[in-house]
Amino acid sequence: MKILAPTTPLDPARYGRVALILGGLSAERPISLKSGAAVLAALQRLGIDVTALDPAGHPGSALFEALNPQRFERAFLILHGRGGEDGQIQGALETLGLPYTGSGVLGSAIGMDKYRTKQIWIGAGLPTADFRLILDETALEQAIALGFPLMIKPAHEGSSLGMARANDPDELIAAWREAARLDAVVLAERWLTGAEYTCGILGEQALPLIRLETPNLFYDFEAKYQANSTSYHCPCGLPESLEAEYQALCLQAFRVVGGSGWGRVDFMLDEAGTPRLLEVNTIPGMTDHSLVPMAAQAAGIDFDSLCARILETSILETRLLETVSHG
Repeated sequence: MKILAPTTPLDPARYGRVALILGGLSAERPISLKSGAAVLAALQRLGIDVTALDPAGHPGSALFEALNPQRFERAFLILHGRGGEDGQIQGALETLGLPYTGSGVLGSAIGMDKYRTKQIWIGAGLPTADFRLILDETALEQAIALGFPLMIKPAHEGSSLGMARANDPDELIAAWREAARLDAVVLAERWLTGAEYTCGILGEQALPLIRLETPNLFYDFEAKYQANSTSYHCPCGLPESLEAEYQALCLQAFRVVGGSGWGRVDFMLDEAGTPRLLEVNTIPGMTDHSLVPMAAQAAGIDFDSLCARILETSILETRLLETVSHG
């Protein structure tokens, strides 16, 4: 069933002064700046009183001063990667008492950590790709035991940064060393050969699934943000009942790691056709190549309305906190 955009007029005064936090210092800074520019333009078109703020220009305590609640009523977070999706900025905003969009401190921290996300999924009985943790070279033998080919990925990076396929022990060592330049914690994951899907989450609803196809070895950084050869299929081509089943799985996967507000869950099918969860994104991209806006459009939600709904999560989370506080 399609999710339709609200028909009631938007009241910009409802949100007050909004800090749009973008950029940052992570490896995903260029994507965050591009996402932020798109969101800024949308909020301005909606008449929102919004100011862009880049933590990179406000080191240390200067960020707290810039985000003074006397200047802003809430924050729209569009920081990707470390410092933005790992709970750090969320913790700062909690300290300031400033409502913000998306997942809280715990959900953000877990969602950014692919290793702990997988541990929680396994504990909850949810299917994920088999993997091994590589902390140093001595753990490479355990990775080899999974069987080649393998997907090597840093545990705390997004946008497919540092990811590579390893077809033999020599390639495994090279891929691990490259990934370890970005992150001390690296995962070796069993290579999956089935179709790849992504599920956008908006509030309590799963958006239509998107099936991804790329001529590249996998859906890497180039395929995500630069290539025109990547194909996005929405409708995804699955029977309606099976798509609904996978949407429910992704909603559960998102919630069990503490995700809230909005986000995205990626999964692939294995050779037997079983879905295998890959990772959670708690602040997905909002560029012209991004998947959540694409899925929202298929659900009848244009980009401006999507930004308004994401901004609304800051109000909903505030109400939830008030309810808990006052019983």
